[in-house]
This record gives sequence, structure tokens and C-alpha cells, in this order.
Amino acid sequence: MTSPLLDVQNLCVSFPAPGGRLTQAVRGVSFTLGRERLGIVGESGSGKSTTGRALLGLLAPPAIVSADKLTLEGLDLRSLSRRAWRDIRGSRMAMVMQDPKYSLNPIMKIGRQIIEAYRLHHRASLGEARGKALTMLEAVQIRDPERVLDLYPHQLSGGMGQRAMIAMMLVAQPEILIADEATSALDVTVQNGVLAILDRLVTERGMGLIFISHNLPVVATFCDRVVVMYGGRVMETLAARDLQNARHPYTRALLAAAPDLAAPKASLSVVTRDPAWLA
Repeated sequence: MTSPLLDVQNLCVSFPAPGGRLTQAVRGVSFTLGRERLGIVGESGSGKSTTGRALLGLLAPPAIVSADKLTLEGLDLRSLSRRAWRDIRGSRMAMVMQDPKYSLNPIMKIGRQIIEAYRLHHRASLGEARGKALTMLEAVQIRDPERVLDLYPHQLSGGMGQRAMIAMMLVAQPEILIADEATSALDVTVQNGVLAILDRLVTERGMGLIFISHNLPVVATFCDRVVVMYGGRVMETLAARDLQNARHPYTRALLAAAPDLAAPKASLSVVTRDPAWLA
């Protein structure tokens, strides 16, 4: 059996709270990631994004992060220095955030940002890095990449900005991409285009993709496997094709609460939570 790209066992994240207490944001999360598309779903506050940031070492003190196992192709991520983390981010793991307006530097041109991301991890001349940036913009289906290189983020539409962000995250050719609500701010047509780009890049490059989302219908059709989170814990893990037949009551409640354009409902179901899920 092929070893996973990423192996996460009993990941926990806590934050100090008033009175000396600890707030547990992630509680014993475990999963593996191969060269596949793994969806992580759940309502807001379920710990999805915190999990993604913990995997990239982005949670600085006072956050408390622990895990029984956290390895990237056998490399123990728990003991990395800050310098070692900087070497890994971008080159081996990268993360696309929800809204490019808050992720791209507003006072730097798109080309400069992508070139900087490449040269940070590769010894390359400015000309070589510019060529890589153009190639990557073409890979994410941006027309006239030469022109886009010289634009500022505010001059791009939402969909084009998100594609530029994906290009910047992938230019150093990481093995794992974490997409945190990367399509939720886009309209349906642009969203489908971005998903198609991610799908093609994962297939062609043999990458692992963690697709964090609250959109169960999208995850069901796009991903290979799904991790369902609630209250910082994993409720169940199943094949995406089996999502409609999920067994856990929380997953079934999320599915029932999702709108269905093919069969509109007068009112949507409300998720009823069971305290025993977090016991």
C-alpha cells in the first residue's frame, strides 16, 4: 500500500480563554491524505479552517497545537523550527484562502507577487521566474497573462483574482494544496471554472488537495473522500459518492438543510445537535 502524503492523528488545537480555561477548537482530528481530493465539511465554527492552518504551522502562540502524529511523507512536522516551516510552506504545502482581496498584497502587482513566491523556493533569475509566472497564469486559464502580470489585485475580477491566487500558491509546485473556501465567494459559473482548474492541476501534477467547504453538493461531486466535522471533531469519514447515504445524524441533518433547486422546499430543515456528539 502506498504511504499517504499527509498523516494526521489526534490533532488538537486549543486557545486560552478568560479564567485560565482553554477553548478546544480542534479535538482529536485524524485523517490521511493521498494523491486525491479530500473534502472537509461542516458548519461555521466546526474547526475546518483551524485544522488547515494547523497543518501549515500557521497557528502561533498562544494557540496550543498537539498531535500524536503529523507527518508529510514521513517528515515529522511537530518538531520543525520556524525556518524549516518557511521552507515547507509554498514548496511542499500551500494554502488558497477564501477571498483574494484579503490574501493578495494590494500594493504589489500580480506578477511581482507570483515571481517572489517562486524565487523564495528556487534559485532562479528574474527572467526565469517571470517565465514560470506566465506559464502558471496560463495553466489557470487567465487570458493575456502578460497584461495580468502588470495589474494590481484591485484591477482583477473576483474569479480572476482567485485564479491568480491559485497560480501564486502552485508556482513552486507543492505536493499538497489546501483550498479554504476557495470558491464560496464566486458565482456559480466562475466557481465551476475554478473547480475544473483545481481538478485538472491535481490530476496532472499528482497532488493532494484538501478542499475545505460548507457546500456539501459541491464537495459530493468534486471530491474523492469527505471528512465531516462538528465542534472540532470528526463525525465521520466516507467516500464522496456515498455522501447522500451518510449514517451520522449530523451529516444527514446538514444534507437535509441544504437547498435543492431541483426540488424547492417551503422551508429548510434546522440542524438539531446532540450534546453526546462531543462527549
